[in-house]
Amino acid sequence: METKSTVTILYTSDVHGNAMPIVYGTNEKADLGLAKYATVVKNAKMHEKNLVIIDNGDLIQGTPFMTHYVKHRKDQINPMIDIMNTLELDAAVLGNHEFNFGQAILTDAVRTAQFPFLSANTIDTHTNAPLFGKPYIIKQFENGVKAAIVGVTTHFIPNWESPEHLEGIHFTDAYETLQTWVTHIHQNEAPDIVIAAYHGGFERDIETGNETERQTGENQAYRMCQDIDGIDVLLTGHQHRTLTGVVNGVTVIQPGSNGVYYGEVTIHLEKDANGWAIHEKHANIHSLDGVPADQHIIKRIQPSEAATQTWLDEPVGYVEGDMTISDPFQARISKHPFIELIQKIQMDAANVDISVTALLSNESRGFSNNVTMRDIVSNYIYPNTFVVLSLTGTDIKAALEKSATYFTRDENGTLCVNPEFMEPKPQHYNYDMWEGIDYVINVSKPVGSRIESITYHGHPLERDQHYHVVLNNYRAGGGGNYDMFKDKPIVKDIQRDAVELIQRYFETHKTIQAQCTDNFKVVT
Repeated sequence: METKSTVTILYTSDVHGNAMPIVYGTNEKADLGLAKYATVVKNAKMHEKNLVIIDNGDLIQGTPFMTHYVKHRKDQINPMIDIMNTLELDAAVLGNHEFNFGQAILTDAVRTAQFPFLSANTIDTHTNAPLFGKPYIIKQFENGVKAAIVGVTTHFIPNWESPEHLEGIHFTDAYETLQTWVTHIHQNEAPDIVIAAYHGGFERDIETGNETERQTGENQAYRMCQDIDGIDVLLTGHQHRTLTGVVNGVTVIQPGSNGVYYGEVTIHLEKDANGWAIHEKHANIHSLDGVPADQHIIKRIQPSEAATQTWLDEPVGYVEGDMTISDPFQARISKHPFIELIQKIQMDAANVDISVTALLSNESRGFSNNVTMRDIVSNYIYPNTFVVLSLTGTDIKAALEKSATYFTRDENGTLCVNPEFMEPKPQHYNYDMWEGIDYVINVSKPVGSRIESITYHGHPLERDQHYHVVLNNYRAGGGGNYDMFKDKPIVKDIQRDAVELIQRYFETHKTIQAQCTDNFKVVT
């Protein structure tokens, strides 16, 4: 009789549409993506008898490959789902970015998936049951080992997502829901292993227990480990961190983002008169560096990839002057022509004269003289739409003070980025710049009183007066802890995403001058 067994979990999280081993902004080869991961999975299937393969969310959004699919090829099977079907995934968890393209794209992805999507706390308000039916699955191996896999998703999604993308959906508290289902599983399934897959991360340091972020409920992994009995392995994501460890006896892991790494958990069991019991658990993060891409996958997605590349190389317009970004920090402390262009595009689409935007990533390089679709999607990496809110001067002042927390001074008094915007996850996109008002950020002053001399059309901003402001849907919903924007009156809803708006602006104006109006300063 077999008395020892090993179960191996392979999982990805926050792949964000990376299938091909390339970076689309430059088309350079890179050690990332599902084509490389496929080689790992196929090799594991040849050598591992008891294998669980999971994706932990944020799978179908994030690259031009997926933006092009949604815009031009959505009558075809979603290529990320097609790859996971080929890899015979056991289950996938809903991530927050699964909702970015709307329910039609998500529902179609789920319909064509040959594996279940798990999210016990994403509830269909019509049936009061998990949206896609299954809160958990049971996988039983030939030697009798029984594993339960339960999935939950950060319930903070309504703070970020467009309301129309969430119609008929309710998110219950991820921690409370997981607690309920883990209890149910133990009482009704008697599993040997309980694997919780959570599209969310850690609100505390996993070694010290110290708080690492404001306790909003967005990330609850530490509390899950501490307070829920009966979890053996907690797979996490959302924060784009790479970590492994043990919290209160629970093996935890998070494998970064963009398909650069994957996670592996090995569980060793031994059998006695009472059945199988876990003897050891090990978690490891592995890089895809040097792993060859699976040519079957490459061939399978080639039609989508070729169409994407053709689309990306389409010229859309021209820039006269310098609109390139060489130093993203400088582009945040002094007005940059690229930022001014994005503001103008937003104001043009909304027909208002106050706008808010951010430099979304430190990888953004702005626009060269010849602008292609590749340039647009490389700089504006999220499928944001836009709204016009009616905000008071008090709201605007509060938002500016929130943005001002992005800066601090080092021990020499030199201006630098607040570490809270760097760890545990880079959040440069949560520093906003404004157009249509003039203001000064004085970093030498205490947080909460850093904004000086806000003017609109040369006059001081009135605290109680209402102003119409255009901003993206993520921020308008309070995303990034901009609570002052929550539930504010919506004057206009602009149902075109950023890529489309930028493309249309170039089509209308053809050649754009790189111009810069110095309407804000950051001083120390």
